[in-house]
Amino acid sequence: MHDWLIGASFGNGLPQQAEANSQLPDVFEAPVLPLRDLVVYPRSVIPLTIGRERSLRALDVARSLGLAVAIAQKSPDAEDPRPSDLYDVGVAVAIGRMLNLPDGSASLIVQGRARVKVVEWLQATPFLMARVEVLHEPQTQSPATEALMRAVLTLFDKVVELNERIPEEAFVYAMNIHEPGWLADFIAQTMPLNVATRQSILEAVDPLSRLQKMSTILARELDVLELEDRIHERAQSEVDKSQREYYLREQLRSIQTELGEIDAGASEISLLRERLKKKALPDAVRERAEREINKLEQLHSMSPEVSMVRDYVEWLLDLPWTERTEDILDVERAARILDERHYGLTKAKERILEHIAVRKLKGSSSRSPILCFVGPPGTGKTSLARSIADSLGRRFVRMSVGGVHDEAEIRGHRRTYIGALPGRILQTMCRAGTINPLFVLDEIDKLGSDFRGDPSAALLEVLDPEQNFEFEDHYLDMPYDLSQVMWVTTANYLYDIPPALRDRMEVIEFTGYVEEEKLQIARRFLVPKQIADNGLQAEGSNGHPPVTFSDEVLRHIIREYTYEAGVRNLDRAIATICRKIARRVAEGKPHVRRLTPGALHRFLGPPQFDFGKVDEQDQIGVANGVAWDEAGGDLMQVEVTLMEGKGELTLTGQLGEVMQESAKAALSYARARANELGIPKKTFEKHDIHIHVPEGAISKEGPSAGITMATALISALTKIPVRRDVAMTGEITLRGRVLPIGGLKEKLMAAHRAGIRTFIFPKKNAKDLAEVPKRIQRDTTLIQVATMDEVLRAALIRQPQPLPPEQHDNGASKPRRTRKTTKRTNAKQSSRPSKPVRRARVPRPILPGAMVARVRHHRQ
Repeated sequence: MHDWLIGASFGNGLPQQAEANSQLPDVFEAPVLPLRDLVVYPRSVIPLTIGRERSLRALDVARSLGLAVAIAQKSPDAEDPRPSDLYDVGVAVAIGRMLNLPDGSASLIVQGRARVKVVEWLQATPFLMARVEVLHEPQTQSPATEALMRAVLTLFDKVVELNERIPEEAFVYAMNIHEPGWLADFIAQTMPLNVATRQSILEAVDPLSRLQKMSTILARELDVLELEDRIHERAQSEVDKSQREYYLREQLRSIQTELGEIDAGASEISLLRERLKKKALPDAVRERAEREINKLEQLHSMSPEVSMVRDYVEWLLDLPWTERTEDILDVERAARILDERHYGLTKAKERILEHIAVRKLKGSSSRSPILCFVGPPGTGKTSLARSIADSLGRRFVRMSVGGVHDEAEIRGHRRTYIGALPGRILQTMCRAGTINPLFVLDEIDKLGSDFRGDPSAALLEVLDPEQNFEFEDHYLDMPYDLSQVMWVTTANYLYDIPPALRDRMEVIEFTGYVEEEKLQIARRFLVPKQIADNGLQAEGSNGHPPVTFSDEVLRHIIREYTYEAGVRNLDRAIATICRKIARRVAEGKPHVRRLTPGALHRFLGPPQFDFGKVDEQDQIGVANGVAWDEAGGDLMQVEVTLMEGKGELTLTGQLGEVMQESAKAALSYARARANELGIPKKTFEKHDIHIHVPEGAISKEGPSAGITMATALISALTKIPVRRDVAMTGEITLRGRVLPIGGLKEKLMAAHRAGIRTFIFPKKNAKDLAEVPKRIQRDTTLIQVATMDEVLRAALIRQPQPLPPEQHDNGASKPRRTRKTTKRTNAKQSSRPSKPVRRARVPRPILPGAMVARVRHHRQ
């Protein structure tokens, strides 16, 4: 583009260095030639091609006048430009040679004479005509101007040197320009700039300002050209290196051919064909592998596609397609293995034995179950899966999906990507080596999702028996059968698993171990394992280890040094004791051979945990409740005290919203039954009630402490002590009914551990007693209750006496007194500082009627 511009400027016969605006009036009228993607500068000579009808008519008038105004269009897409489509500043041009072309257009040469600005548009049809004003340039010559011209020439020299599209003659011509404005115009005409930038240079009337703009443009262009030059040099270096390597490898191949040596590529292909011949594959897979090997033979050894094709063929050959292990369908053997390695876990064991029995009767046509083991950490989920694999005689493989955010981790990447691999499902199957392993997906509740996809959605196909027989991996790009895999997933929390994924699995819950189960696990598994791992077995006499752990010692370790749902910390505590004894044995020093509870502090330090114990005497306003979490159960006392006040209720102990509602329900029950319980009416009006659950640093939640709170509250109101050897659990209603709760087994065993010999629980929980050890049931008096009256008969040392009829509260208070009390109570409530709002676990809607009643009560 710029070659003919410069050539036109040099050799068209028009005067180049005459005064640009000589012989032009300050204001004149002339036809306007709209220009697309072009800006004309004063003193420049430009060839134009005119083809639009209105422009041809303007050209006829311009030839008669010898003068026209060239103005650039704002948008090159405007086919029939109007005055609003043109810039306000243009250039008055002299018409030079003109040539009519066969297609009706005209080619001519114009020379810019002076900058002009449109003062008024005279007409738009049949051609554009405008009155313009000449913009005179101030003449400035100063040392600063000279310095700026030299700086611009230096930048322009570097740009010409790096830009091959600008001829070297352009810099020579620029060196002979001595006017700053002309120099800026010439460089702008020569540089590859867009129309907007060119127009900004044209509209800068002051030569110094115009030259400064041009300096900025040149500096920016120079930075881009230098970066392009560096990139080009780097790319050229890589190309030269590749060409050199190609030449040397071709020479090496020729030398190997002359010496009779086998080509490495041919050797790899021969090895792949040999593996393909020996591998048992489905017909479709074999055909695909042969096609890929044939493609590999045709590729040049230096082609980047060689490694991609070779890796794909190797994955096809490494994956198990028909290899399988025969299941051992011996129910008795499987039961023996599971019992030897795991204590408890009855439901999981029964489900596996049922599967083995069905498989034995029905054969391979039965589907493998998709199990989900859900429970706290350390309860034996993964280790049980390994034992199941051993009992069935299957390979065991494990894949942790915790923290996986990318769907490609499951399905793999497509082969078009560099470094693509199959998903982790197929990689694990390749490691298993058979098509029917026991596959554990660990921590499935900790899957993530982000912009890269949702891995749980990809697992829907994997864990669906209706789909997984033709699982599609993006890398493999062909169906793979996963239907013969026995899937076992593990999770800590069931509600974190997406519902669609949870629906495809059979959930087996692993509850936390209670103390008796931990004791049996430690005695049968943990102690022998740690004695053997620490080398203490060989030190004993007559095959007996040098140290023994009695049940009493193990109970102290469980109660005072661990607090967990599983047995990992228990295992660590036993390991610590064994290591310390092993050190003394290795040093030849005397060591403990029979541990006692008093010696534990020497090995494990002071006790780390405490558990609830029965009080020494019966107390008023104190009742024994039972709490339960995934780490087990514990005794939880509820304390109630009365103080002189105005009937306010205070709840402390970091109680959750549901537990606070249970306390309010207990208070409402006590007030409603005040006459039967012998509680005077003035007791509620003149006393504040404070309910506290100790250990305030621990948050507490749930409705199962309802009857405990009600018992302690009624005890405080009636001044009747609560039996210290009684513990209770159950939800209370406003009518005094006792509703069922959860975790009965853990709660009952915690109460027994604390020395409780009478346990009150809801009658509807009687079915849960099947899970409680018989020894605990024999040692404890179990009282099933359905109402609060039954609870009070069993918990209080004596029964409250009803009030005489004359003292009954029939609710016939005077209206005025009620209003005053209500107003005073509400005023106090409104002045009370607001409490932080707890987030409810389940949102509860507020009925419109209740809200209206609350507002009316406040206004009275």
